[in-house]
Amino acid sequence: MKGKDLVSIADLSGEDIQRLIDKAIALKKAGRSSALAGRSLALIFEKPSLRTRVSFDIAMHQLGGHAIYLSDAEVGLGRREPVADVARVLSRYVDAIVARTFAHRTVELLAEHATVPVINGLSDQEHPCQALGDLLTIHEKRGGLKGLTLAYIGDGNNVACSLLLAASLVGMSFRIASPDGYHIPDPMLRRARRFASESGANILSTTQPQEAARGAVILYTDVWTSMGQEAEREQRRTAFAGYQIDAKLLALASQQALIMHPLPAHHGEEVAQGILDSPQSVVLDQAENRLHAQKAVLLELMARP
Repeated sequence: MKGKDLVSIADLSGEDIQRLIDKAIALKKAGRSSALAGRSLALIFEKPSLRTRVSFDIAMHQLGGHAIYLSDAEVGLGRREPVADVARVLSRYVDAIVARTFAHRTVELLAEHATVPVINGLSDQEHPCQALGDLLTIHEKRGGLKGLTLAYIGDGNNVACSLLLAASLVGMSFRIASPDGYHIPDPMLRRARRFASESGANILSTTQPQEAARGAVILYTDVWTSMGQEAEREQRRTAFAGYQIDAKLLALASQQALIMHPLPAHHGEEVAQGILDSPQSVVLDQAENRLHAQKAVLLELMARP
């Protein structure tokens, strides 16, 4: 890893990602350990969460450590107290910090001023822990990553950005179909293409879901309206009409294509009713694997030499 923190998935190399996946698989088999006995993790959440909060809390418990949850009302990052001060104070109490924030800059500031590792639990720009859990799931189901093709249908959001970077680092081709105005930002695409040129992956950004889905071995989507975008809900429902994973789109993909979604899902919007209950859906495996992938990250960053 390039530093003591995991702020972006690009803080990892392709080799780092594979090592974390291998470690996560071993941890999944082993169950509980005392590897982080006596260690503490602060969870600073500006946004509520089911999977991120529970998986990090349980991960610390299963590794013998302790997690403490701090809500937005308790901390007030940048309002009640400067982000830099929060980072410096928490560094005197805990051994690592997970931050789930609205602004990516907040996570960056925490990492700049903390003397303990900082992990991005979600920001408006990236969701690296989700990407690691996703790649762990694909690796388990398909026996590897390099040479596979993932089609992402929908918004070029934080999940899409981290998944794009992760795929390009490990040699997995990535196609994304988004309506005009909702593409992955150009700087992120350029960065991914640089990684892809070294790993052998192919990157495609299109407005056509059918073009992205054709022959893909993974179909992936996320909600059309993320937390904090509620005022845009009706505008987004109009823009994303036609960007749904349904039986017709699934028929264009590989016959044994996996269906993936980070959850929570809006059934009947980005996924047709019943699609996530089909045998090809691996969304519950994805959710579980957040726990195991994050245990690997915590050990990487927190274990004593």
